[in-house]
Amino acid sequence: MKNAIDYIYQRRSIRKFNNKSVESEKINLLIKAAMAAPSACNQQPWEFIVVSDKEVLNDLKSSLYSGNYNAPLAIVVCGNMKLALSGPGKDYWIQDCSAAAENMLIAATDLSLGSVWIGVYPIASIIKPVKKILNIPEYVIPLGVIYIGYPEEKKEARTQYNKKRVYKNKYDPDRKHRARKKNLKYT
Repeated sequence: MKNAIDYIYQRRSIRKFNNKSVESEKINLLIKAAMAAPSACNQQPWEFIVVSDKEVLNDLKSSLYSGNYNAPLAIVVCGNMKLALSGPGKDYWIQDCSAAAENMLIAATDLSLGSVWIGVYPIASIIKPVKKILNIPEYVIPLGVIYIGYPEEKKEARTQYNKKRVYKNKYDPDRKHRARKKNLKYT
């Protein structure tokens, strides 16, 4: 019997899906898992757009720089600014919706579904077409698109644990890290 840690390690970004539709029962479980996430002051600023229409999926795929995958389902995770905290905590919606998205990714793994998270926010050139395609009002911000489907590829479970990223008691600014090549595509 698997436990939560197993599913966390097993969750991998899947980019190849077969054509089988995701059952409505599983979609409902994914949304319920997302909404079980913690949120600042329990504001729950999230909203979800479930996209299964092929034409809308194609339009959505063409609007994303790195999201041209053949998944039969996309769930767009959005933050509703009318539901989010105001004042200094207004940007907690990002953390809240990210926690919801991660819950959905782990739940998809448990349901034998593949998934991949495509970032939308904060890139204005991605946000604008996504909002237009999905008729999203001004006060709602799409954080990301999660493609979901039955996987055509299998990836081994893993952790990306790196002890150089763990500090005890205080941060050590003198610790050296190998820098990754920056992706300039989004600048």
